[in-house]
Amino acid sequence: MMVSLADSDLLHLIDYGEADRVEFKETLSRSAANEIREAICAFANDLPDHRAPGLVVIGVRDPDRSIVGAEVSDEMLRNLADMKTDGNILPLPSMQVEKKTLRDRDVAVVTVLPSDSPPVRYRGRIQIRIGPRRGIATAQDERILNERRRYGDRPFDLQPVPTAELRDLNLVVFENEYLPQAFSDDVLAANDRTLEERLAATKMIAEVDNPVATVLGILTLGKSPQDFLPGAYVQFLRVDGIDLSDAIIDNEEIRGSVSDILRRVDEKLRAHNLSSIDFVSSLIERRENLYPIPAVEQIVNNAIMHRTYESTNAPVKVHWFNDRIEIISPGGPYGTISPETFGQPGLTDYRNLNLADAMKTLGLVQRFGFGIPAARRMLRESGHPEPEFSIQGNHVIATIRARFAGARE
Repeated sequence: MMVSLADSDLLHLIDYGEADRVEFKETLSRSAANEIREAICAFANDLPDHRAPGLVVIGVRDPDRSIVGAEVSDEMLRNLADMKTDGNILPLPSMQVEKKTLRDRDVAVVTVLPSDSPPVRYRGRIQIRIGPRRGIATAQDERILNERRRYGDRPFDLQPVPTAELRDLNLVVFENEYLPQAFSDDVLAANDRTLEERLAATKMIAEVDNPVATVLGILTLGKSPQDFLPGAYVQFLRVDGIDLSDAIIDNEEIRGSVSDILRRVDEKLRAHNLSSIDFVSSLIERRENLYPIPAVEQIVNNAIMHRTYESTNAPVKVHWFNDRIEIISPGGPYGTISPETFGQPGLTDYRNLNLADAMKTLGLVQRFGFGIPAARRMLRESGHPEPEFSIQGNHVIATIRARFAGARE
């Protein structure tokens, strides 16, 4: 649980100086914003193992530690809060942003909790705090952070799969596709890490000395993920009608890694998105797609990212009827999301935080918290109704309806 530091404790840290739990910035300039992200990443990694929050204070001059104050507007607080979810720091840090008044001057304070699942990366680099300065983690630092993960605290997507060995992972994809996108070129060029160390740093295996695949590793790199997670597939149905009892045109269980599944779902969606042909209203033949497929893809991506993979053999279902597409995802709302707040802009929580990280790394999602708002916009622009969400205790149904009757073609 995040706790706001008392003003007296914050003043003590400021008076003591910039150390490995606090960083000062006079303003939120462009260069400072990059350094603040590095500091957030370093505090989340907590290499010194303080097991206490790290703080970034904007409005304090370094090195004399004088409180000069800052114009702490709502926009500034939003910009700071967006550093958590803009996809540059992965996995997402646990942090809060607030305005405080110290010695009659306003400052902005970013409080960062140590991660239960280090290492945390900023733009492919594992930032750490070394006394009052930031730095890049060495291979030994990475080993320390990898070993610090605690089994009991790990989310399901980081739990080890005891029967899954290294041979069950596609290591060619890991070396040639995942690593180059997960780490910066200079880190990869150092090349002083073993295969097991690289897999552990990306959380694809439990530990260097215990190289069994995690749920994340199986979902992301597994040669046959459904051997270990039977429900981790998509059932695609194309129904010639408006009810499941009508004739089935296409029925396929789409299996493989998350990347494979999304690619095959995309192929299915585009194959069935037949164009309507208008010869009447114009002398020129005109073709119209039935649905904006990128909007449907956003909601399918969301379903795969946020579904529960634990204690269920149920797949994600994509049912395409003549008047609508239904996407059914196992698992109800998670964390801070309720049925009332589901899909609202700016509100998101992650059941599978590390899978979300991997999907972002692979380019399968572009921005966190962007999928449903983007789908709404694309549907609206193409003349479709807003997507509908039915939130149940153990599943979510997203319904995308056909274009409005009489909508402008």
